[in-house]
Amino acid sequence: MKEIELENRQIGPGHPPFIIAEMSGNHNHSLERALDIVEVAAKAGADALKIQTYTAETMTLNNSREEFIIGDSKSPWKNKTLFDLYQEAYTPWEWHQPIFDRCRKLGMIGFSTPFDETAVNFLESLNTPCYKIASFECTDLPLIRKVAQTKKPMIISTGMCSAAEIEETVNTAREAGCQDLILLKCTSTYPASPENTNILTIPHMKDLFQCQVGLSDHTMGSGVAVASVALGATTIEKHLTLSRSDGGVDAGFSLEPEEMQTMITETKRAWQALGSIHYGATKEEESSKKYRRSLYVMKDMKKGDAFTKDNLKAIRPGYGLPPKYYDVLLGREVNQDVEQGTAITWDII
Repeated sequence: MKEIELENRQIGPGHPPFIIAEMSGNHNHSLERALDIVEVAAKAGADALKIQTYTAETMTLNNSREEFIIGDSKSPWKNKTLFDLYQEAYTPWEWHQPIFDRCRKLGMIGFSTPFDETAVNFLESLNTPCYKIASFECTDLPLIRKVAQTKKPMIISTGMCSAAEIEETVNTAREAGCQDLILLKCTSTYPASPENTNILTIPHMKDLFQCQVGLSDHTMGSGVAVASVALGATTIEKHLTLSRSDGGVDAGFSLEPEEMQTMITETKRAWQALGSIHYGATKEEESSKKYRRSLYVMKDMKKGDAFTKDNLKAIRPGYGLPPKYYDVLLGREVNQDVEQGTAITWDII
């Protein structure tokens, strides 16, 4: 699978998972808080921080008709109009540059999710290094085409999408010039439940679309992210907030700084543990072989004495013959006097 280079970072199976901290609306309309989130993301070890580029007007209409009101009883935004939600959650465009500058200063990659053509044009003016497409825009083929034409890497969430819809999106992106593509398995519920996440799709998606696949994770905790790495995820996106108790549109399904740090540590350990297909002792295990069982003399024996169940036993440590020779040695005679505790070797038989 092709590796992707993004600002001197390599993304791919041969490298630790690429971790994206998603700020979304957790800045709570404070630039100072937004910059604090950048700081804690860097401290936690995230590779990148992502924001979103839209305005309420570019997302929807300021309309209170029923179809513009969120009616899902399980939604954290129940009874809000779409316009009011996006008005509350959007990141002011004048904040983008200072946020990206802070990311760069702290060694992270700063980038964004555009939601329409004006957002792409704006982000191009800031020379963003890559683009994320949200699940709800995955089927917006004109937007996909616009972003792909920048020739920059694209990370596309696939929540709710059928295989056919993903194929359309992937084909559109590639035909428009995208050469570096990462798809993210995503469940578009907030928060998502582990049993509804279906991460076994990750290796299937990788084979089906011949590109890297990661996870956009809305579950709480880090278990699903860790498991996804074991299934081949090369990229993990997770929402980050300073504190869930501070509230905010996405706070309820976001990690706090220590939780983010734990997730990053554990996903890296999961990646390290994958290793390669290997049987037998590793170099580090060689010294432990001495703690295997082996055959030992249990009682003093005189030259000519035969091995019996009373004087022959498999015990630790492992300096004698392997236990598989136990039945072979029963009845065989020793060719010299042997003391109790002697490891049995062929030269005494």
